[in-house]
Amino acid sequence: MSSKPRIVFAGTPEFAVPSLRVLSGIKPTLVLSQPDRPSGRGRSVKASPIKQLALDMGVRVEQPETLLDKNLAKQWGSKPDLLIVVAYGLLLPKWMLSWPRLGCVNIHASLLPRWRGAAPIQYAILAGDDVTGITIMKMQECLDVGSVCGQSVLNIGAQETAGELHDRLAALGADVLDEILPDLLRGGIKGKAQDEKSATYAPRITKADSAIDWGLSAKDIERRVRAFNPWPISDSLLSDGRRLRIWQAKALSSRVSTAPGSVITAGRSGIDVATGKGILRILKVQEPSGNVMSAEAYLAAHPLKGATFGGK
Repeated sequence: MSSKPRIVFAGTPEFAVPSLRVLSGIKPTLVLSQPDRPSGRGRSVKASPIKQLALDMGVRVEQPETLLDKNLAKQWGSKPDLLIVVAYGLLLPKWMLSWPRLGCVNIHASLLPRWRGAAPIQYAILAGDDVTGITIMKMQECLDVGSVCGQSVLNIGAQETAGELHDRLAALGADVLDEILPDLLRGGIKGKAQDEKSATYAPRITKADSAIDWGLSAKDIERRVRAFNPWPISDSLLSDGRRLRIWQAKALSSRVSTAPGSVITAGRSGIDVATGKGILRILKVQEPSGNVMSAEAYLAAHPLKGATFGGK
């Protein structure tokens, strides 16, 4: 391609920032991002991380509430060569998928076809996967089913949280994009079809998922604590009515015969709680509206005094 490529970038959260930075030399003709929304404890209206970066780069930003209006293409100017989508948050309608000359590609935080959907990072941890990665695929009307243009594998750390894995995958996504972008712009990547028989799904995580079921195994609960950090954060009621958010925990191999939710020991090492199989050692906790602290620091001010986890 002799002339400067016309690239449109669509993204919203922090995950998309490294990928947009890859395009700083080309400078997209347009960036699409979700409308400014209230966020944080103060619920003040803030621009998305992608909007902030795009404005810093001197790139035009559009923030439509919906993409259903085909006249948006006329408002946005000349037909682009390529549309790159990274955690945008809006489904692209049929007209938009065929709008760019070379089509649309999406950067997805899993090794497709494993973990299609909104929460691939969390589900990889929940399932106990040893590896995950990045997939760049050609977009189709159905979600996350397009042919694969590029992939890269990443090992998942034994104690890695979703937040930590998110940051590493965001950086990896940018690296893969940087590597294959020249071929994408030449139209030289046909892509490889996904194996539908191997597809698994990762539906959106909700606040309701945070409640701990102490009847699960210690290993499963530990994975949930990691998968739901930094959101929605696993939590549990105690029998005395207190609620604790659990930021860090570790499964112990010790056998246990007491009822799930029972506190076995509580001290400097943490709070050891019986589960459906094994013991969970709670290491970091937070009271509602309080600060995150070690279990030891929490116990110094709030002795458990016979309380059990899993209260109603």
